[in-house]
Formats: sequence, structure tokens, C-alpha cells
Amino acid sequence: MTTTAPAPTASRERAAPKHAWVPKLAGVLCALIGVVDLASALSHANRRRLRELTELVPGTLTNASAAATLVTGILLLLLARALYRRKRRAWRAVVVLLAGSVALHVLKGLDVEEALLTAALLVALIVWRDEFPAKGDPRTRWRAVAAFVALLVTSIVLGMLLVALRRNELMSPYAFWPVLQHVVSGLLGISGPLRWEPDRAGTNANDFIGDALLALGLLTAVTTVYLVLRPAEPVARLSREDEDRMRCLLERHGSRDSLAYFALRRDKSVLWSPSGKACIAYRVVSGVMLASGDPLGDPEAWPGAIAVFLDTAAEHAWVPAVMGCSEQAGIVWSRAGLSALEIGDEAVVEVDQFSLEGRAMRNVRQAVARVERAGYTCEVRRVSDISAEERASLRRQAMAWRGTETERGFSMALGRFGDPRDPDCVAAMAYQDGALRAFLHFVPWGPDGLSLDLMRRDRNADNGLNELLIVRSLAAAPGLGVRRLSLNFAVFRSSLERGERLGAGPFLKAWRGLLLFVSRWFQIESLYRFNAKFRPVWEPRFVCYPSARDLPRVAIAALEAEAFLVWPRFPRLIGRDHRPEAVS
Repeated sequence: MTTTAPAPTASRERAAPKHAWVPKLAGVLCALIGVVDLASALSHANRRRLRELTELVPGTLTNASAAATLVTGILLLLLARALYRRKRRAWRAVVVLLAGSVALHVLKGLDVEEALLTAALLVALIVWRDEFPAKGDPRTRWRAVAAFVALLVTSIVLGMLLVALRRNELMSPYAFWPVLQHVVSGLLGISGPLRWEPDRAGTNANDFIGDALLALGLLTAVTTVYLVLRPAEPVARLSREDEDRMRCLLERHGSRDSLAYFALRRDKSVLWSPSGKACIAYRVVSGVMLASGDPLGDPEAWPGAIAVFLDTAAEHAWVPAVMGCSEQAGIVWSRAGLSALEIGDEAVVEVDQFSLEGRAMRNVRQAVARVERAGYTCEVRRVSDISAEERASLRRQAMAWRGTETERGFSMALGRFGDPRDPDCVAAMAYQDGALRAFLHFVPWGPDGLSLDLMRRDRNADNGLNELLIVRSLAAAPGLGVRRLSLNFAVFRSSLERGERLGAGPFLKAWRGLLLFVSRWFQIESLYRFNAKFRPVWEPRFVCYPSARDLPRVAIAALEAEAFLVWPRFPRLIGRDHRPEAVS
């Protein structure tokens, strides 16, 4: 998906809200009205008003209106978040629902107070309609599954609550299984086993609860069918044309950023600067427009690409964010209005300065010698020098070693291995008795560098195998024309290092202690320790975000993009598996 914008500043002004507080307040009030609708539909109507109403309209219409009010309340609650995010489609839907809700409150029991409250929000939304310009989010049919489960559970809970509120009028004993059977049957439009006595106002709970359950069932069915049948907007995919243009930029500017080649992940979209000399690859994750690394291309064209990026985020009400950019790019993003926070360091090893000699390299030297004595040998080759059959075998072996574990990686993962369009990638393979036991995959970092993409190994292989592969890759680097090698990214590396020094303050020690605790799940300390073995140069990396209140949301989206928070998805190709020897 490619987007260009000839006038980024003007478009951003059009997309940005004039009064940011209006959508936020509207979203909260929409949820409040939804709760009021639910409470009003579930509660008994005012008996005096109901008697007056039944003289004008039939009781069946009153029951149907109460059931429709219940459904309206659910829909308003579901749309509140989208209204909060300034979505235009949500505004249209809420306006229609509020207009209908005003009439329903009158018809179900002359509830004038609720009708006036609803009408007030309706008028306010119409007056402030220009504050809701945002386009809809990309969507897939997985949302149909999520909507079906959510609506089904909500419908069952509300149905059982309806029965519980009218249990004193039941003609049979109140018990869980008959109630559940009645609710589920009612959702399907079938009469259940329960019966109620008419109340003093002459209304029958049988009709009201039956109408409400049928309405909830129809809401669940219609919503699910609509989400299944509507055309799914395309998920982020890199087109062949965009990829070709990006490869041209990589040839000229790829040496600037070790993460540049990862922009070629094919599950990303790309935005181009008006000049076409720079671009930004991104993915939308839970309403966050997430880029990784530096913009690709000429730094003089970065501001234009960033302006288009921010315009697109404002147009869709997405939160713009960047993961793992360099200090140079962080400065440019800051000038565009984002804040920058250092989140860790990238380990870069200079090939001509690396040596196994000396006391500092003792542990690595011993690990390498130990696995070599166990009969392991290594090969380091360009992917173009590996046959198609061997590449296919490596892919199968990598998938077998990963097993059922979630594929991780976004900012430092290519998402594929052995593609004919990636001939300059490098594979380091370890064998024992002729059998493959582990391999590493590196992507190009300009003409004279490599960046680690994938680490895979047999779980039964000896410890120290990853150290051997990295050492042998560094030894083979001069023959491949490689002068520098980028290893894993160490999150909050400086905090871990400074926190263990003599004289560290109590706050720094407490922060380090928290990082060590979190490392039980996210391998923060282990990656730092593993990278530090090779005496790298630490290059700081930054996360950029609009404001402090957006930072938690950006962090969650980043964890989801890197697959630390996992939702049901279709299978993906090979990606990065950060499993250093220290963890295995």
C-alpha cells in the first residue's frame, strides 16, 4: 500500500481536531448513555406512566421498545471507543442510535428524563460533527469471531440478569439450568421453559423477556454475518513495486541504519515522501501506527516522509509511534512533534577489533572450545551460494525447532528465509556428525555490514553453540567483505549496567530490580548478558511517541507487534527468535 501527499502540512491541519476534548467527552457520554439505556430497559417502568401509555399504544409495542432499548444500549457501549477516537462512521451510527433511543424511551414507558438526556447528546454531536473526521481502521474477518463471542456472552449475561430481576413473578422455582436454557432458547427465537405471572400494570414478563432475548439474538447474528460478509480491507502488505523502490534506496542509503533491511518485511505498508527519496514502513497495531528503525532513504527527505506519516495517522486517528530509531532519526522525529525516550542499546561488533584473546573473552573462548571438542563444525555462506533444496531444508528445520512457540519479531526481523530476492543474506550453520544442529541468519547492513535476524537451534544441542556460530561468523566476515556485525537489541541495557555499579542510587537499584523481575518473562537481562560477551559497541535506540499518556498504549502495541502479546492470527513465515544460549 503506497501513499503520497503533495501538501502534508495542510492535510494535517484538516485531519487534526480543532477541539481535542470534544471526541473524548463524547465517547465517555456515549458510554454513559449506553449504561442508562441498559438500566432503563432492565428496570420496571413507572406504573402510573405505564398505565397512561397503554391507553395510547398496545403493550406489545411497549415490550418491543424496551427490548430495542436494551440492544441500543449495547451498541452505544460498543461504539463509545470509536467515537472517542473521532471515527466518522462511529459518529454516524451513534447519531442514528441516539435518535432512535429518544423515541424508544418514550414508547417503552414515557421515560422523559432518559429521552431528554439522550437528545442533549444527540444535539451536541450534530453541532460538533466536524470533530469526527477520522477514517475507519483496517479490518479483517477475525473481528467477526471476536464480535460473535463478545455479543453472545453479553447477551447470555443480560438475559440471565433479566430473568433474575423478574424471578419473583416466576410460576416455577428459580434455578440456574432452567434459566440458562430459557435464555439460550430465547436468543434463538424459541420459547423456553419459564413462565411469568402478569404484574399489576397488566404487562406480561413473558412477552418482554421473549422480545428482549430475540432482539439480542438477532443483534448477535446480524452483526456477525455483516462482519463476515463485508469486504475485508487489506492487511498491511508490501507491494512488489514498493519493494523494488525500497531496494533502490537501500543500495544508496542502506549503510545508515542496521535495521534498514527489515523495512522489507512484507507484512508492512509503506509511505513515501513527496520527493520519493525517503519512505517509512509501518504496521497498524491496536490503533497505533507503528514504524521501526529510521526512515529509509536520504536524510534530507526524512521530514517529508515523516509529515506524510503523521498526516496519515491523524487522518485515521491512529497514535503515531516509532520503535528503535537511532539518535539522528530521533532528533528529526522530535522536531516533527514527537517525544523520544531511550529504550535500550543495539550491540554492534567491529570485525577488525574483535578477538578471543584476553581475560575479558575467557568465557566465550571456553564455550567455543568446549563445543568444538564435542564435534561441532560451522559453515558461513551467502544465501545465494546455498542451493534451493538446502534452503528448503533449513526452513523446515527452523520450523521444527520452533515447534508451537509464537513467532516473534517486527523491528529486527525479516519474516522470511531463503527468498531469491534476498541473495546477500548470510547463513551460519552448525553441524554435528553431518546433522544440522543450529543456524543464524543475517541480513545486509549496507555493502559492508550484517544484522542478525534469526537464531535457531536444536534444544538438545550443547550449550555454547550460539557463541560458536557468532565467533565463526565474525571470523568469516572479512572474506564476505563485512566490517561490522549487529547482534541482538538489549532493552534498558544502560539501566542494568549502571544499576549494578558501586554507588548506584536507591531508585536506580529499584528500577534494575524491577527489570530483573520482568526478565523472567521477557529475557531482558539474558539478552544483555549474552550480547555483552562479545565486547560490542553499544548504539542507543529510541522510541518516539506523541505524549506521555500515549506511552502505555504504544508499549502494548509494540509488545503485540513483537508477539509478546499474542492474539489469534493466520500462520506466518519464519521470523526472528531471540533465544540466546544464556536462555536456552
